[in-house]
Amino acid sequence: MNVLLFGATGMVGQGVLRECLSAPDVALVQTVGRTTAGQQHPRLREIVLADLFHCDAIAGDLKGFDACFFCLGVSSAGMQEIDYERLTYDLTLSVARMLASLNPGMTFVYVSGAGTDSTGQGRQMWARVKGRTENALRQLPFKAVYLFRPGIIQPLHGIRSKTSSYQFFYSLTQPLLTPLRKLFPNAILSTQIMGQAMLNAVRRGAPKAVLESRDIRTLAQSIPA
Repeated sequence: MNVLLFGATGMVGQGVLRECLSAPDVALVQTVGRTTAGQQHPRLREIVLADLFHCDAIAGDLKGFDACFFCLGVSSAGMQEIDYERLTYDLTLSVARMLASLNPGMTFVYVSGAGTDSTGQGRQMWARVKGRTENALRQLPFKAVYLFRPGIIQPLHGIRSKTSSYQFFYSLTQPLLTPLRKLFPNAILSTQIMGQAMLNAVRRGAPKAVLESRDIRTLAQSIPA
């Protein structure tokens, strides 16, 4: 399969990129982002674009892909809703609409979050914006759309979060996360599990569009065809 990856420099994106490059059935991984992922691999191709709202400038390089793993995201801390919505809803949909027109057979996987509000009307700003984003994505003419809603994700293999507050949390809790993940496997995932589940969503599909932590773990464990 040929895979597009948005957000390869973020914590989840780094894990997804690692799993894609380790998978023998992935022929090409093309990352799109504002900065380079800083890796070299014969099956990796990178596009650095300063303004991702202008993906039309690289439309010719976005054709012929079987999957898009959309791992871009920003923290809502300290943000006004209009700004968070622009970087979450507006950006995601501008990219997704273009990809749907270029790759009608594509599977689109969007990293959302536990607690996302499907009504789009709840009290938590980030949750309702994510909910509206999920709902809009499900209306696009992709082969399939899967919405991943992880809670706590443990970074593995030296992966670090770009958000300083998140990285501080992971640095403090890292010695506890591995045993806690074994005790509560449906509550705590890992970057490796996220990547494996996304790949399996493309290979085999998933039983439902909205996948909570338990569903993501189960999907990651399914044996590829």
